[in-house]
Amino acid sequence: MIKVISVKPLQNYCLEVRFSNNEVRLFDVKPYLNKGIFTELQNENYFKQVTLQLDSIAWRNGQDFSPETLYLKSTAC
Repeated sequence: MIKVISVKPLQNYCLEVRFSNNEVRLFDVKPYLNKGIFTELQNENYFKQVTLQLDSIAWRNGQDFSPETLYLKSTAC
């Protein structure tokens, strides 16, 4: 099972994600910004508060992505 070991918010609602297989990939959050709980991520200051949580990433108000989604929907750097 793949795990997230680090995350760094970038400009334009992208995340640089390092996985347990040592790959670094870019995940674009923009397609999710108008969907349900993710609309709060439109606030750039809040978006930048992403943290590691349970082998993946999350924000303090419950928004999260599974490590599998992050890996499959991201692109290699």
